[in-house]
Amino acid sequence: MSSVKVESVVKASALVGEGPVWEESEQTLLFVDIAGRKIHRWNSTTNQVKSVETGDMVGFAVPRRSGGYVAGVGRSIVSLDWSTQAMTSLVEVDEDKPNNRLNDGKVDPTGRLLAGTMGKEQRPAEVQKQQGSLFSVTSDLTVTKRLSQVDISNGLDWSLDQKTFFYIDSLFLSVDAFDYDSNTGHLGNRRVVYHMEKGEGLPDGMTVDADGRLWVACYNGGRVINIDPATGVRLQTVSLPVMKITSCCFGGPDYSDLYVTSASLGLDQSESSQQPLAGHTFRVRGLGVKGRPANSFSG
Repeated sequence: MSSVKVESVVKASALVGEGPVWEESEQTLLFVDIAGRKIHRWNSTTNQVKSVETGDMVGFAVPRRSGGYVAGVGRSIVSLDWSTQAMTSLVEVDEDKPNNRLNDGKVDPTGRLLAGTMGKEQRPAEVQKQQGSLFSVTSDLTVTKRLSQVDISNGLDWSLDQKTFFYIDSLFLSVDAFDYDSNTGHLGNRRVVYHMEKGEGLPDGMTVDADGRLWVACYNGGRVINIDPATGVRLQTVSLPVMKITSCCFGGPDYSDLYVTSASLGLDQSESSQQPLAGHTFRVRGLGVKGRPANSFSG
């Protein structure tokens, strides 16, 4: 672990930085500020950040095969043309729950989008329980509810063989797995892969590396933990200089850098003074593992 280096690379303090996605073609990091209502792109070559305002809370943004992006804004899944900053609503979810909003979302290897919702937060991570759901969206914009009675729909990713879907409902304090049918998007056989331990906080965003192991952001835990899903064993802990760690993804020229987002919203004055880097995005090097390219939405 002595070779592991953590550095702040995006020094703009996000309220709730989330959902990092590495864009290989331009060596940029796409991520959102949920409460700041912005989608950001950080260029690793120029160190410049460009942003689009979304007008409502934005849970995720992912690349689209046809160009541009798809994002979860409020309860709408929207298309975004970055060059014009124009957003167009594609589909809405949770029409019967106007206080809900989309949270984390990710695209499976076939191009299907999975995205979850959550109820209204009174304070960060304090929500009306069992109001959320997990949805899938196919290229023809067919929306299917895959899970209901979710508290805070959060991290998601797939095993290397696409047969297992890993999922986090944060208030369950666990990382779960499902059997996954990549042809239909069907989920089955839910089981717990890992229970959070004391001091690790809430499981938040997550990514799977090229060896099939999980990297889980620990909100209020100040760390990212590396888990072997086959055994449920924690293999490694990466400590960061802020507590509200929100998500992570691999990137860089050879996908050996781990990018980690964080939040500043919800810190009191004392905590803020002790964590001056809260809300920054960090780069972790020296982990000795690599990630996989992000998938793009096929719609």
